[in-house]
Order: sequence, then structure tokens, then C-alpha cells
Amino acid sequence: MRAEDLAPALGLSEEQAHAEVLALVEGGLVAAAGRGFRLSPDGKARVGSLLDAEYDDVDDAAMVAAYDEFCGFNADLKQIITDWQVTPSGEPNLHDDATYDHAVLTRLVALHDRFVPLLERFGTIAPRLATYPRRFAHACERIAAGEQTWVARPITDSFHTVWFELHEDLIRLCGRTRLEEAAAGRAH
Repeated sequence: MRAEDLAPALGLSEEQAHAEVLALVEGGLVAAAGRGFRLSPDGKARVGSLLDAEYDDVDDAAMVAAYDEFCGFNADLKQIITDWQVTPSGEPNLHDDATYDHAVLTRLVALHDRFVPLLERFGTIAPRLATYPRRFAHACERIAAGEQTWVARPITDSFHTVWFELHEDLIRLCGRTRLEEAAAGRAH
């Protein structure tokens, strides 16, 4: 990921994000990768240890209850993303029907608005998750500005990408695995 792409997610200016990334490079936790950066093996190990420590500090009952609530929203998002990608006739959505796309985006924004209170609660249960409201808001701002790639583009902090990352975090914080969630029908 590029430093400038991290800035909105971290609530930093592009210059601050770049300085932070350079400090991580100097510390051996991040390495240059093409036009961006990726975690180094040491960085991955550090993140793993931080996540393990976080897992030990989370109120399990509160996290599981919040995750169960999330699963209802997740089902709605899966349908919205499907509708964004595929028309009712089963054909790929070429985004040439502005009325159809607007209706799908209206549902996405409504989902986001309903989801915000739960999203904020996640940050009180596991403080690291407190960055997610800003990331979702940024994706919604870009979508509102007409940048449709911010709905589900995988190489940006698009709404769907952030949702998928949050889902992964929640699964881990609940002490579950993606395989277990898939078997239960809750995988994204």
C-alpha cells in the first residue's frame, strides 16, 4: 500500500503518513514493494504479537455479542455488493444504468448509516477498531464524490475492502477462524 493511501485511514496528512512509513522501513517492520510498501517478516511477527496481546484484553462476551449483531449487517452488505456487481438479470453490472446504480448506492449509504453505532461500539470493545469509522466514512465520501471504484475495488480502502478487513478482525477477536465462520454460513 502507498503511504498516501494510508493517510485517510490513519487520520494523518500524507506527509505524516509518509514519515510514519519511513520510520517503519528504518525499523525493519515495513519494506518497499513496487510503488508502495508491505509488512516485512519482522513486521508481520510484530503485528501478530500485538494482535495476540489485544485478543487477551478483549471482553469476549461483548465482542461475541457485537459480532453476532454484525452478522445481520454482513448479510445485507453481501446482497448490496452482489447487486453492485451483477444486475437482476444475472449479467455483470456494466454500470451503464445510472438509476440502478443509484438505487444500490442509496442502500449502501443507508446500511452505513445504520451500522455506525455498532461500528463505534467495536472501538470501545477493542480500541484498535476505533479507526474503522473514519475509514468507512472516507470510502463513503469518495463514493458520494462519484468515484464508484470506492464501492468494492480490492486494492484501495474501498467500502468492501474495509468491511472485509473488519470482518477478519472480528472473527479473530471472537477467537474463531474463517473456516469455522464459512461452515456456519457467516463468512464474507
